[in-house]
Amino acid sequence: MKILVIEDERKLARFIKQGLEQNGHVADLTHSGSEGLDHLAGGLYDLVLLDLMLPGQTGFEVLQNLRAFGLMVPVMILSALSDPEKVVQGLDLGAVDYLRKPFDFNELLARIRVLQRRTTTSDNVVLRVADLEMQLVSHAVLKNNVTLELTNREFALLELLMRRAGQLITKNEIAEKVWSADYDMGSNVIEVHIYQLRKKLDAIGTTGLIETLIGRGYRLKTT
Repeated sequence: MKILVIEDERKLARFIKQGLEQNGHVADLTHSGSEGLDHLAGGLYDLVLLDLMLPGQTGFEVLQNLRAFGLMVPVMILSALSDPEKVVQGLDLGAVDYLRKPFDFNELLARIRVLQRRTTTSDNVVLRVADLEMQLVSHAVLKNNVTLELTNREFALLELLMRRAGQLITKNEIAEKVWSADYDMGSNVIEVHIYQLRKKLDAIGTTGLIETLIGRGYRLKTT
């Protein structure tokens, strides 16, 4: 998942980002409500982890503005406020979950997995293109029961390509969905990851699946 963390305690925010990325997610950090809304208006996110006691706009105001702007991204509140009225207020404003601080990071990951299962229908728990099978819940890629070993970033890149199989995906789209907001568009990181992914696909006998459209982007062949 691509996750936006809106948390003004910078040490905690960095800890959350590091933990998310170690577990296969892509995470961006913002430290105020206004900054978070700017990111959400300009990027695609699968989940927001939202503190309530933020400078400028509170987390409650962020939730109100999100819905007013028609942005329906799921929001999980992470807050030290434990008053049941605050919990109810956050959920009534559209949050899908509320985790009290301090929290165990494994519990946070478990709750994220629950949200993933809620938003993953039976039709897309497993993606299939050509002779590849991607199991989203177990985070595995198989060809004829042979497992393809991928890094977290390679998995996210291949998932995007498989979800959009047969369609052109631009470098900008890949950067937005698979990399964080501070990605340098002048770098060749995407090209390097495409090269490494191709090598791994070639090694299991799936050759020529990723097509480069010079100056435009990439496309995953469907046959």
